[in-house]
Amino acid sequence: MATTYCDFVQNAGKATVHKDYHDREYGFPIQDDNLLFARLVLEINQAGLSWETILKKKDNFFRAFDGFDVLKVARYTDKKKEKLMQDAGIIRNRLKIEATIHNAQCIIQIQQEYGSFKKWLDKHHPKTKEEWVKLFKQTFRFTGGEIVNEFLMSIGYLPGAHAETCPVFRKVLKLKPKWSEKR
Repeated sequence: MATTYCDFVQNAGKATVHKDYHDREYGFPIQDDNLLFARLVLEINQAGLSWETILKKKDNFFRAFDGFDVLKVARYTDKKKEKLMQDAGIIRNRLKIEATIHNAQCIIQIQQEYGSFKKWLDKHHPKTKEEWVKLFKQTFRFTGGEIVNEFLMSIGYLPGAHAETCPVFRKVLKLKPKWSEKR
């Protein structure tokens, strides 16, 4: 049994949806607010499901949620929510869809106050997992401990995305901002 995501991907072989995500996205820093929002939404939608399910539906999520354009998603109407509930290409969970829209609205407020979602994350870094979870629960919907942990690991704010023996570990380390050395 794999002990890390790196082990899992290596043991699963090259022909899985996990391989590309592991090698090119997982743990890599993200600068763009829309992409940060997308990662948060994908992590929220994974709750109760396999990550493989989300990776297979990832392109559908980007299409259904207008490329995760925060401004567009924040303005979704009840009609758009119903359209999303009928879209078999995504996870049709009303609470997760409502959380996505609410969280887009929260990110707009964060952008107005801090300049960007990324700057808000940087302003609060470093924190322990528990401190991050508390902050996210105060700010966003549908953000429990595992969702927050995976989101922050997947964008490099919490350690553990890759084993130090994984070839991707060094690639990610080279891309991390200077503040990451404080951890």
